[in-house]
This record gives sequence, C-alpha cells and structure tokens, in this order.
Amino acid sequence: MLKPTSRAASFIFIVILAAATVVRADKPRDAKAVPLIPRAVLFGNPDKALPQISPDGSQLAFLAEVDGVLNVWVGPIDKPATAKPVTKDTNRGIRQFKWAYDGKHILYSQDKGGDENWHVYAANCATQETRDLTPMPDIQARIHEISDRHPGHVLIAVNDRVKQFHDIYRIEIATGEKELVQKNDEFGEFVTDSDMKVRLAIKILPSGGSEIFKSDGAGKWESFIKIGPEDQLTTEPFGFDKSGKTLYMSDSRGRDTGALIAMNMDTGESKVIAEDSRADAGGVMLHPTEHRVEAVAFNYDRQTWKFLDDKVKADMEFLAKQQPGEPEVMSRSQDDKQWIVAYMVDNGPIKYHHFDRAGRKLTFLFSNRKSLEGLALAKMTPVVIKSRDGLNLVNYCSLPVWSDPDGKGRPSEPLPMVLLVHGGPWARDQWSYNGMHQWLANRGYAVVSVNYRGSTGFGKKFVNAGNMEWAGKMHDDLIDTVNWAIAEKIAQPSKIAIMGGSYGGYATLVGLTFTPEVFACGVDIVGPSNLQTLIESIPPYWQPIIDVFRTRMGDNTTEEGRKFLNDRSPLTRVDRIKRPLLIGQGANDPRVKQAESDQIVKAMKAKEIPVTYVLFPDEGHGFRRPENSKAFNAVTEAFLAKHLGGRVQPVGDDFKGSSISIPEGADGVPGVKAALAN
Repeated sequence: MLKPTSRAASFIFIVILAAATVVRADKPRDAKAVPLIPRAVLFGNPDKALPQISPDGSQLAFLAEVDGVLNVWVGPIDKPATAKPVTKDTNRGIRQFKWAYDGKHILYSQDKGGDENWHVYAANCATQETRDLTPMPDIQARIHEISDRHPGHVLIAVNDRVKQFHDIYRIEIATGEKELVQKNDEFGEFVTDSDMKVRLAIKILPSGGSEIFKSDGAGKWESFIKIGPEDQLTTEPFGFDKSGKTLYMSDSRGRDTGALIAMNMDTGESKVIAEDSRADAGGVMLHPTEHRVEAVAFNYDRQTWKFLDDKVKADMEFLAKQQPGEPEVMSRSQDDKQWIVAYMVDNGPIKYHHFDRAGRKLTFLFSNRKSLEGLALAKMTPVVIKSRDGLNLVNYCSLPVWSDPDGKGRPSEPLPMVLLVHGGPWARDQWSYNGMHQWLANRGYAVVSVNYRGSTGFGKKFVNAGNMEWAGKMHDDLIDTVNWAIAEKIAQPSKIAIMGGSYGGYATLVGLTFTPEVFACGVDIVGPSNLQTLIESIPPYWQPIIDVFRTRMGDNTTEEGRKFLNDRSPLTRVDRIKRPLLIGQGANDPRVKQAESDQIVKAMKAKEIPVTYVLFPDEGHGFRRPENSKAFNAVTEAFLAKHLGGRVQPVGDDFKGSSISIPEGADGVPGVKAALAN
C-alpha cells in the first residue's frame, strides 16, 4: 500500500532478464510458435539500468550485478564498458541512487529485509569505501535535498528523535558530520530550496485536507496556503527555482485537474504554466542549475509533453525521430550539454543513449535487458471503459501475440484472463513495458490493468470518487471491466482470475468474498484483510497523515466508522469464499503487517476452506530479491495454470536461493511440494 500522497517515496522494482532463446516471430498465429519465456529472464536482475551522468559530464553511473546483486558501477562516459562497481551490497540490491554534486560520491538508500527502516549511504567512487550517513539505530532516513550550491552536503530527513516525525539534518558527505537544521514535532513534510533552507512545512488536517506553512526564517511558521480535502491528492508544492522566489506547485483548486503553477513567494500571485483537462501535471523537466521549468508531462492514456523552452522542444523532437519508442531524459550534466536518454517501448527493452546536445550526436550505451531483443512480446493497448455511473476508466490490455496477429487489441477468440489490480490505491497503471503483462500474456492469458476510481493522475473528481468506496464503487469498476472484457469477447467468463499487490491484494480478497461467483481464482500479494486492523497498525511515521486514511477509507475512532470498516473487510466474509486463493506475504512488511494475511488464513482454515499461503521471512511490502520474486511467480504460474488452463513452465529449481516457505496449502499447487523438498 502506498503512502496516500503523490509525494510518497516510491522505489523502482526492476523486472529483467538474463538469457533467453531468441525467436523471430513477427506475426505468430499459433501458440506453439512462441516459446515460453523463462521466469529467470522475466524476473531476474537487469543487465544494466538507470544510467546517470555525473555533474561534470565525464562519468556514467548505472546499476548492474555484482555476484548476482545489483550495485552501482561507475566509468568514463565515453567508455562505459570499463566501468567498475563502487558499492558493495551483498543482499537486497540497490534500486535507486543519486550522484552527489561533488562528483565524487554516489548516494543511495537501503533497508534490511524489507522493513523500510532506510539508511542513507555515500559511496566514494575513487576508493569504493561506503559510509552510512545515518548510523543511528531503529530509524528511517530519506534523502531530502542535494544542491549544486552545496556539493559536499546533503539534507536528510531522519526520525531518530520522535518516530512519528522526521527532523532535517545537514550532513557532510565525506565525513558524516551532521547538523540539525529543522526540528520537527508536528509536520508531515518539508519543502527546501537549492540553498538548503527549509522554506515550507505541510500538515495534514483532521478534515483530510492540508495546510502549508511558510518559514519566517527565524524558527517560526505562518499559515501560507490551505488546501481542502477535495484537492489534497491533486495539489502540492514540489520545489523552487534558482532564486528561491518562485514556487512550483501542482494545483487543482478552482479546476478539476492539477495544473502546474508558478507562485511568487513575495506577492502570493500565481500563474498557470501548463494544464490539461484530462490529466494532472506529472513529470517536469527542470534546467539543471536554474531550476526553471522547461517541459511538463501529462499522462491520460499515454504520456505527452507541453514544452515551455524552445531549445528543449527542438531537441526532444529530434530525439523522437532517431529511434523507435518514446524518448525520456534520464539525467543531465550540470552545463546541460549532455543528456542520458532512454527510449521506452511496450514490447521490448529500454535502450539507453548518450546525447551530445551541441553536436546533435546520439550514441547508444546499452539495453537494460538485452535478452528481450528478438522475442515475440505483447503490445499494451490503452482502453477507455465506461463505468456503470459514467466515469472513464483508463485501462491497459495485453494479449498473447499469437491471439492477436493483426495487433488490433482483440483476440481471435475469448481467452482466460487475469485482471491485474494496482496498489495504492492512490497510484495508477500506465503504458510501458510491463514484465507482469509479458509473463502472463506469454502464458496464454489476456491481461487487463485497471485504473479504477481513486487512482491518481486523472483529476480530483476521479480520485475523490473513491472516497469511502473501498469494496464499494471501486470494486464495481473492476466488475465493470470484467463485464466489458466478456462483452468484447476478450475473456472467457468462467476463466477470469483477479490478482494484485497491496490494495490490489485487498481487491483480490474483496473479489472472492463480495462477488464470489465472478472470479475463477485469486492471487493476493501483501493485501490487507481487515481495514480496521490495517489502519490501527500503520507505521508510526505515517501518523501525521492518518486523517487522509480516515477520511478516504473510514474512521476507526468512532463506533459507526469501525462498523463501516469491518463491513468493507474481506475477513468478515470469509465463509463466502468459493474459489481458490493464493496469498503471498513478506514477514517484515511495515505497511500491511503479516497479521493481515495470518488472520484470513486462520479464518479460512477454521471453516475448512482451502488456501495456499506463501511467506518470505526476508521481505517486506512486495518481493524485492529476484530469487524470491521468481519463486513466488513459479507458484503463481502453476496456480493459474491449474485453475485457468494457461501454459506453464514447471517450478523446477526456481526456489533455489529463495527464502520461500509455504505454511499452508503447498500440496494444492502442482509441483510446489516437490520443489520445496529439493
């Protein structure tokens, strides 16, 4: 479950590939002509990923394996093949990192076993020595600000003093020396500028809205902006320009979608920079030193850009003509003369390039998953579906390549289908390469990802339509999508599975308890089973945003609210489960505790309802280690094949290196019990 704000930290879970049999199949019309893509290919680590250019433009950093674990490598920009690892993670792998502006250090975060007690580390590129910049016990730390004006320092938010609140420290990267710059006993978040000054503080109000406070520079705060609950998920500040006099915000007040605005901090006057009537402002391209907005992304069914800088527009138009796919700028040198550009497609790997802006020279660097090249991969088709009460649901459909040889997004005959429900719920699905879609489509399933009401990015009316509708109208949207797929002859009515993680796991449990006849089976990954116990067991550092949960899910502090939460909880309807259920859980999950899965498994056992329960002792909210991801998906694949009839790769040795345990129901999935014994 994601933190209920778009400002929440999110971590990139990279789906990737090692080696596969390359098959050229432009328009296969027979499943036999399309080999199974091994799970080791789809769910292993990438070859190389997330390249970033150093501030001076001389070096390239990227993620790649060291002894099977993702680490950061650094080498000359013109000779990336000579790069060497500069970090030494041996367990969970690094998923995100940043260059420090000194050009000498790599900054990254890491937790233990998925507990989300992140520490921030600095790796010296010359010596390969790594320093924990936040060595305090039992804390969570977040990188808050790095700045070209202060290249040797970083601002880090740490909850070492009070677990509910993060103080802001200024830390010297080379030595680890720290200075407390902002004590915090009331705010959920701060906004800082490039001079490393704390400028704004944000507090969630009991109404579910928020209030932004402005610092007077002397330790006091004055009210600056009040945001009503209807705008809270679509209105937020995200930073300042170089002068610190202009604040950039996404702002939906007085409109439906969040427009990007620029606000004068002295006068309070604001102007709209870019807006779209269908989608909220998303990604922003900023000049690397001036911090001036140059382009704004909007994503309804596909991402589009609105350009404010003519030179950037000309370069992006040039890049769009050079390679297949959508170009995206990943990283820029400080002088802005060199870019790292990724080309995104839905049916192949990401291909990274180095772009010399002055010479208009584009040089290929590497593919993130070379073994995908040449495989028969599925296209992802955006589809807008009408809900029963008239909302537009932007969803995405992928089909087995042999079932849709003309590429029109309709199979030659109805297929078994997997309804894939995203987490959050305050998040969204989008068009992209999606490893889950590719895996399931390759196994013979139609796959539909659902942007149900409550999903973000489509304006405040759409996100607020999900308020108090968990297991209500949010679930109706899923059923409406199922009915659409049946009516369009995409899905076989008797062979539809529901599957998802976090909120998607909850939606799976709702599907099997509230509409027990609709789905043939369900796969719940780290999903809550009881909304009251969920809200009462959130991590302490989510306490400042607890009122967002209470106003959008239900209020656990009143008798009426507790009754509502229990009425919307699958745990209270266990006896209605008629179809097979697979549950996956990380023992260290701080968001959806293991107790959420334990209690529904216990209730099902008490009523003699079969269930298969997979537990990983070294995982948290999702399965990050590739060995564990591959193992769980091996179980899932066999489970789906048994109940939907799709193609299956035997479990084989895919439990090797995994911490997988199956406390309940191992004998209910073909091949699993034997694999555990090996």
